[in-house]
Amino acid sequence: MFIRWSASVLLALSLTACSVLQGTPQPPPPVSDHPQQIQRYQTQGLQRIGSASVIVRGAPSDGEAAIYNKAVAAGADFYVIVMNDETVVPGQWHVQATLYRDPGHVPFS
Repeated sequence: MFIRWSASVLLALSLTACSVLQGTPQPPPPVSDHPQQIQRYQTQGLQRIGSASVIVRGAPSDGEAAIYNKAVAAGADFYVIVMNDETVVPGQWHVQATLYRDPGHVPFS
């Protein structure tokens, strides 16, 4: 009986913990003249234009800077970093991001 009750409580806590990791959908910030990093819950209404992936040596921020440069090159308005993880080689980082464009935005010329 106790095991069944414990399993039920553990399942309920696990399922409610998932909602903590997901934010309430919010609009992205206004488009600017450079790509902006946003969170996944801010992507509603945006057009996914691709993805970017880099492997860099240095710090995690070096990988984020490389992703920013790829977002600039792709003409993205926003990007979401979905992974920033150290590889098996110390000091080497693998970063992946999804690139987005605001469909109502006319790019600067």
